[in-house]
Amino acid sequence: MIRKDRKKRRLNSEINVVPYIDVTLVLLVIFMVTAPMLTQGVSVELPQASAEPVDDQNEEPVILTVDAEGRYYINVGGDEETPLNAGQVAERVGKVLQAAPDKLLLVRGDRAASYDQVVQLMVLLQGAGASSVGLVTE
Repeated sequence: MIRKDRKKRRLNSEINVVPYIDVTLVLLVIFMVTAPMLTQGVSVELPQASAEPVDDQNEEPVILTVDAEGRYYINVGGDEETPLNAGQVAERVGKVLQAAPDKLLLVRGDRAASYDQVVQLMVLLQGAGASSVGLVTE
């Protein structure tokens, strides 16, 4: 009997993970690029939590107030306690911004006022020519 010496081949049971790492990194890059594009909203400059007081204290800012019922008030051009409609607010703010384009506009919203009412006022101010709006908090 002739005996052949056969070498037994061992099976390699390791998994090559390099392709999986490549695919994972490509997906990570795709998500990092597309995530900022998915955000939508109104462009507003919100104050920071640790914000300093406004430097320009010699000029009185225009303060627009939204009460709990959604009525608008403004501290310029008449009685501050008379509610105004959206057209009157836009007209007064437009006149103020024509006279002083860098005038500071601040929005005060009642705690019970809905978020939508405050956003509608900001959209109204943007339509009147306001480039930035500040929010008043306590």
